Amino acid sequence: METPPEIAIDDLSFEDALKELERIVGRLESGDATLDESIRLYERGDRLRVRCAERLDAAQARIEAIRLDAEGKPQGTRPFAAG
Repeated sequence: METPPEIAIDDLSFEDALKELERIVGRLESGDATLDESIRLYERGDRLRVRCAERLDAAQARIEAIRLDAEGKPQGTRPFAAG
């Protein structure tokens, strides 16, 4: 099975990173990869997992930045400072 060229993880959208992570998990679970390839796949998968978690955390922080009025309705947002 030929593996597609690797794209820099920072250049991947959340959805693309998740798809690649799922592909890697499937490849590892198949047991068809050599030991060296399995290690390389695991390392990339771990970096993809971290990137996806960071993107989810940032999205959650943006959602939490929505201000609510006295009735609990969204009133606006405040700037989200990523950090």
